[in-house]
Amino acid sequence: MKTVDGKFTYQPSTPVQDLAAAKQFLADHNVKYVLAQFVDIHGVAKVKSVPAAHLESILKGGAGFAGGAIWGMGILPNGPDYMAVGDLSTLSLIPWQPGYARIICDGHVEQKPYEYDSRVVLKKQVERLAAHGWTLYTGLEPEFSLLKRDDKGGLHPCDESDTLQKPCYDYKGMTRQAVFLEKLTEALIAAGLDVYQIDHEDANGQFEINYTYADCLKSADDYILFKMAASHIANELGMTCSFMPKPFGNRPGNGMHMHMSIGDGKKSLFHDDGDSTGHGLSQLAYHFLGGILHHAPALTALAAPTVNSYKRLVVSQSLTGSTWAPAYISYGNNNRSTMVRIPYGRLELRLPDGSCNPYLTTAAVIAAGLDGVERKLDPGAGHSSNLFDLSLAEMKEQGIGILPQNLNESLDKLEANQVLRDALGHALTDEFIKLKRAEWIDYQRHVSDWEINRYIEFF
Repeated sequence: MKTVDGKFTYQPSTPVQDLAAAKQFLADHNVKYVLAQFVDIHGVAKVKSVPAAHLESILKGGAGFAGGAIWGMGILPNGPDYMAVGDLSTLSLIPWQPGYARIICDGHVEQKPYEYDSRVVLKKQVERLAAHGWTLYTGLEPEFSLLKRDDKGGLHPCDESDTLQKPCYDYKGMTRQAVFLEKLTEALIAAGLDVYQIDHEDANGQFEINYTYADCLKSADDYILFKMAASHIANELGMTCSFMPKPFGNRPGNGMHMHMSIGDGKKSLFHDDGDSTGHGLSQLAYHFLGGILHHAPALTALAAPTVNSYKRLVVSQSLTGSTWAPAYISYGNNNRSTMVRIPYGRLELRLPDGSCNPYLTTAAVIAAGLDGVERKLDPGAGHSSNLFDLSLAEMKEQGIGILPQNLNESLDKLEANQVLRDALGHALTDEFIKLKRAEWIDYQRHVSDWEINRYIEFF
């Protein structure tokens, strides 16, 4: 998997078709272990290492896990095992771990696809689209921070010289992290992702690597692979790669913008050059957009699922000139101050952040969009102005809503939203809300340094 100069070599990502081909694939690449991989309710990768000779066991019965040890599986200590059953089409090498491959698994309990497994949930929404002859294509844009700890445990950008107030696209900031960025890019390309650009983002120590779009299930799979690679390679280099939404209060946060379009296998059904508004959108796209805007408050709980997420979705400017994160339920032509930006002929949802579970977020987006299509929801007129310049009174005049401003508020919206609850499953939704309510309570009880510094001798 590596050339003599230590760089990763590209391996075609052609899916293997049967067990015999899979075994030959593993033998040809000297794979000793296969990671049976899935995600918990938070979207965090979980694995069990299986010797390559036992690949068949992952495909038939699945790799077994104690479900109660995994966040959000709804299984008690006296409950059944959670079985991770491999999807053979996803078998691929792990370039940054020579001798290892990965197979993505769907959760099964008692020989049936499990309703708490987020990949299973997304596949059900994909099937709803398929019933129309449609496929949702998504391009995900992961932003991340490269950090290190000082002697006292404090976190800072890994490059101490990365201190510019407006560091976006900075040459020096990019080249000083070239070792990490090149190693990660080469690993992703070797794993089959088509990386097409890399840049320094608008916060110190923040970067983004872009790879081409795919059907939404593969996009979610690839995003988890991206995070696995980034975390591993950063650790090897003595750094922390963080997808935390807002690691620094005075700098832009880490988003996971989601570009999307629906296709029929031949063309994009979102693209329409006859659109008189200049957005290049079809009627289907507008109805899908209408559904996303209508369900935005509830969707926020899944796309921005942590207490920290709402430090990113604030109604304010940042020191660099913009937060690059939405606060308003709106859309606009190439307008990065709106929740949905319209790059000509497609949608870009700017709401999700680096802490979201991509399977659950995408499933909820499909459900919201299809509700808009089925009910022919009108998104109204778009907005071309910089919304961060408008007052709250001006927002109200223009009928622009504000996204929930804390986790508890968004959970209230999700709990009351029957469309998303039905799509995700009531059991999983209730489990998600229960865990996130507990997170909110923990946060409410925590006394921060800000409070100590502000109040300890104030009164």
